Amino acid sequence: MTDRTPQHRAVLAPGGAPLAPEERPEPGPIAVLPTAEPSFVAAVEAAGGVVEPLSERTRGVVWLSNKDAAAFPPILEAHPGIGWVQLPFAGVDAFSGIIASEDRPGLVWTSAKGAYAQPVAEHALALTLALLRVLPKRVRATSWSTVEEGRSLYGLDVVIVGAGGIALELMMLLAPFGVRVTIVRRSPDPVPGAERTVGSDRLLEVLPDADVVVVAAALTGGTRHLFGDAEFAAMKDTAYLVNIARGGLVDSDALLRALRSGEIAGAGIDVTDPEPLPDGHPLWDEDACLITPHQADTSAMVAPLLAERVRANVRAFLGEGDFVGRVDPAAGY
Repeated sequence: MTDRTPQHRAVLAPGGAPLAPEERPEPGPIAVLPTAEPSFVAAVEAAGGVVEPLSERTRGVVWLSNKDAAAFPPILEAHPGIGWVQLPFAGVDAFSGIIASEDRPGLVWTSAKGAYAQPVAEHALALTLALLRVLPKRVRATSWSTVEEGRSLYGLDVVIVGAGGIALELMMLLAPFGVRVTIVRRSPDPVPGAERTVGSDRLLEVLPDADVVVVAAALTGGTRHLFGDAEFAAMKDTAYLVNIARGGLVDSDALLRALRSGEIAGAGIDVTDPEPLPDGHPLWDEDACLITPHQADTSAMVAPLLAERVRANVRAFLGEGDFVGRVDPAAGY
């Protein structure tokens, strides 16, 4: 029987201008690390690549660990012939140190940015609807309420911070609700589908109009604690914050103060700082805060998407087309 289960689609994230011939890595054997998982070995081989154990012959690495980023730098340092590295995350902040220190011609870094956009955007929409319909309060209730609460998403103003694959997919999911979308990004160049696009220097200017603010930006040195006391003070007391990017983009102490003071109506966060959020942390006790444990994209959702990204980049490694999701070492994503 044919499996007709719908699958997410990996969103392509081109890596900027095509590489010049002298910048392209030397093709060769590819190591799948830290464990040669069969499905990813098959993905490499399906694209024409050769998988071998790590050795002096290794020229490409598919790094699959989503927990032990610290184990990778010694591998790269001990094998300078490696010219291409595929990372498993959409965000590469865990690898920022080694990426910055190994910024050299002939070494290409690619990430999963864009690959997981559909499931993460879906989760962002779920958190948004749950907050507007006061579900965090409802699930804690033990008696029937006679107070009418809840808002419709239709026609609201939504600010999305970031303009990558997640933002683009989220705008498509939001389109049936007739919302007005403002994109905040590094460059004010217009983003198709958004009513307006502004540079990140205008964040405080657009926050007062927002009913929902979705954080979907990369975490870099310049974006850590992008949301703090000043940003929450600029938001309406009826507005909600949703963070499905990285916990470090939001100052947790400032978020707690904003929730306790009523500066914002609530928050839905799939990522936290610190992460995991410790038992007993005061955010757990906030009725207006909906916390999910960084599971906007589960392993079952992302494995086929990462395999698709691996196949595309193995082909590029062998000289067929451009790399997808190439990381800019200077920008940090």
